[in-house]
Amino acid sequence: QVQLVESGGGLVQAGGSLRLSCVASGITFSIYDANWYRQAPGKHREWVAGVTSGSITSYAVSVKGLFTISRDNAQRTVYLQMTSLKPENTAVYHCNIRGKGSNPGTLYDYWGQGTQITVSS
Repeated sequence: QVQLVESGGGLVQAGGSLRLSCVASGITFSIYDANWYRQAPGKHREWVAGVTSGSITSYAVSVKGLFTISRDNAQRTVYLQMTSLKPENTAVYHCNIRGKGSNPGTLYDYWGQGTQITVSS
């Protein structure tokens, strides 16, 4: 019922840019917070950036000033604009939609399948 579909990943050279998109269906997208996480091989999943339902953004220190998260509620999409990419940014990036929706007693937590970003030196 709920589906998050990421796109925009791929192979890029260091210093390049990529824009990830995550399109949500099956939920009232506008009332949920959205996040991007990433997981590199052999490492735990790391939070990268978030945007609230009120469009307040926040970032991990490692990407602040380099990545930009945004949302378009009309398109039911959350974006991650990544610039000045480095090999250490290589990871599988996952879209996350989280919130209580219309049920204040329940937290909903949805994840996309992930998209691979590989940055070559």
